[in-house]
Amino acid sequence: MNTQKKFTNKYLITIASVAAIGGFLFGFDAGVISGTLNFLRDTNGFGLNDSQIEWVTTSVILGAMVGAGFCGRLADIFGRKKLILVASLIFTFGALFTGLAPDYLSLLIGRLVLGIGIGIASFTVPLYISEISPASKRGSFVSLNQLMIAVGGKFSYLSDFLLANDNDPYCWRWMLLVGVIPAVILLIGLFFLPETPRWLILKGFEEKGIQVLRKVEAPELINESIKNIKAEINSKKDVTSTKELLKPWLRMPLFIAMGIMFFQQATGINTIVYYSPVIFKMAGIQSNTMSILPSLIIAVFVLLATIFSIYLIDKLGRRKIFFIGLSGMILSLFATGLSFHMGLGDNLKYFALGTILLYNSFYAFSLGPLGWLIVSEVFPLKVRGAGMSIGSFINWLANALVAFTFLKLVNALTPAGAFWTYSFIGVIALIWGYFYLPETKGVTLEKIENHWKQGKKPREL
Repeated sequence: MNTQKKFTNKYLITIASVAAIGGFLFGFDAGVISGTLNFLRDTNGFGLNDSQIEWVTTSVILGAMVGAGFCGRLADIFGRKKLILVASLIFTFGALFTGLAPDYLSLLIGRLVLGIGIGIASFTVPLYISEISPASKRGSFVSLNQLMIAVGGKFSYLSDFLLANDNDPYCWRWMLLVGVIPAVILLIGLFFLPETPRWLILKGFEEKGIQVLRKVEAPELINESIKNIKAEINSKKDVTSTKELLKPWLRMPLFIAMGIMFFQQATGINTIVYYSPVIFKMAGIQSNTMSILPSLIIAVFVLLATIFSIYLIDKLGRRKIFFIGLSGMILSLFATGLSFHMGLGDNLKYFALGTILLYNSFYAFSLGPLGWLIVSEVFPLKVRGAGMSIGSFINWLANALVAFTFLKLVNALTPAGAFWTYSFIGVIALIWGYFYLPETKGVTLEKIENHWKQGKKPREL
C-alpha cells in the first residue's frame, strides 16, 4: 500500500507539473509585457503613446477572452490534452511573432494571438489537473497551476530585468522571445501525458480511462470512481454542454464560477502585473530598468505565499483561505491608496512597495489559486469544459476592464482613488463570498454535482 501511494503521488506530481507549464506560460506571457512598456514608450524605439500602450496591454486579454469563451465546447469534444497542445503551439509561434514584430500593428496582432493561447490554457490546465487528481489531493494539485502562473509571471520580471538596457530601446524584443523556450518544453512534454480518465470514459474509451485511473486514484476508491463516473454519464446521454448549462439546477454553480472569476480580477491584481513599472515610476523611481526591480522583489514573496496556500488549501479549506486572504487584500489596497494620498516624497516608493507587496502576497494566498480551483470543482463532468470556459471568459472580461481603465482611473481619481476603488470592490467580494462560496475541501466532484441537483445552498456543502 505504501509503495502504491508513493508511486501514485510521484506519477501525479509528474503529470500535474508538466501540464502546469501551461500555467507558467499563462503567467509569463501575461506579465512579460510590463517590463517592455517603458521601452516601447521610448521615443528612440517605437515611441508608443498611452493609448497605444493600453491597447498593446489589453490586446492579449481580448485574445484570451476569445480563447476562453469559444473553446470550452472543444475541450468537451476533443479532450483536455489536445486543447493544451493547441495552446502550446500558439505560445511558441506567438512569442516568435511578437519578438520579431516590425511595427506597432504587428505587435498588437501578435499579442492578440498569444492571448488566445493564454485563454485556452487558463481553463484547460486546471480542468485537466482537476479531473486527473483524487479528491483528497485535488486542491493542492490544481493550485499547482496557480503556483506556476505565479512563477511564470515572476520569471518574466526576472528575465525583463536581466535583459533591460536603458541604452537599447529595442531590448524588449529579447524579453518577448524568451517565451519560446517554455512553450517548446510544454509541447514536447504533452506527448507523454495521458488524457483524463473522466473524459476517456465519457467518450467510450473505458479501458484506457480505467488504466489511467489506476495510476492516479487510491486502489480502494477506483471501483467507486468508475461507478460514479458511469452513473453521471448515463444520466445525461442526450444532453449537450450548452443546453445543460441553461438548466435551473446549474444556475448556482454557474453564478459561483462567474462571481469568483469576476472578483479575482476586479480587485485589481493585474494593475500590478501589467503596470507595476509604471506605478513605481509614479512613486518616484525614474530609471526604466530599475522600475522593474520592485516587481522582482514582490515576486519572491508572492511565490512563498502561493506555496503556503498550496500547503494549507486542503487543510484549512477554501472558505477560510478566501476570507483571510481577501481581508488582507482590502486593507493593503486601502493602505496603498493612503500612501499615494499622503504625498510621502522620497519615502513614497518604499511605502508603496511595502503595501503592494502585502496586497500581492494576500492575493497569491487566496483569490489567485481559489478562482481557478473553485471553477474546476463546481461543474459536473459533461459541462465542465463549457462551464469553465464561461468562467474564464468572465475572468478575462474583468481583466480587460481593469487593464484598459487603470491609467484612466489614475488620471480621473489620482493613484489613491484608483487603489481605493479596488479596495471597495474587495469589500463587495467579501460579502458575496459569505453567501455563495462553497466549501469543496475533500468532496468528490460527483458529490458536488449531487448537491446542486438537490437544490441545496452553497454554504450547505
